[in-house]
Amino acid sequence: MPNPYPPLGNDQWPAEIADMRDGFAGRLNVYRVMAHHPALLRSLVDFRNHVVLENVLGQQRSEVVILRAGHRMDAPYEWNHHVSRARACGMDDARIETIRGPLDGMAPEDAVLVRAVDALLDDRRLPEPLRADLAALVGTEGVFDVIATVGMYAMLGCIVRSFDTPLDDSIAQELAGSPMAMGRVGPG
Repeated sequence: MPNPYPPLGNDQWPAEIADMRDGFAGRLNVYRVMAHHPALLRSLVDFRNHVVLENVLGQQRSEVVILRAGHRMDAPYEWNHHVSRARACGMDDARIETIRGPLDGMAPEDAVLVRAVDALLDDRRLPEPLRADLAALVGTEGVFDVIATVGMYAMLGCIVRSFDTPLDDSIAQELAGSPMAMGRVGPG
């Protein structure tokens, strides 16, 4: 059965979100899939900007959270995209690889973040003393940013898995030249 919600091409892009096509929404297949529901995509803008660009975690901590969420959601699209982003912010492949492994193979700071992701996905809460450990690492606002990030990437993971969203060509090409992929890396 063909996918009823493939990424929308420029010729199919909804008029009510035409202003978003040349921004973040038009650059990635996951948002091109979300464009099937223009109001939802429009409503995501501020939240996405906070989670991806303006959180208090910093780039590397944010990428640890997103990579673990992508791994736990079994979402190769998200994992592969964020391998690229993690590399771009200075994380080496050895560190990135630990994020999908057991806690004892990670740097202690990464392990706290990963434990938080796992608790949120498994139990939908941060129990004590994990909440205290996380707050000591990232502060009060950071605790909320971890929760928000996991929530956003759980949603995106459900979208890319439900609609078999193909990896964007630029990421597929990058990973073909420097492999560290989870699942398929090619489009479609």
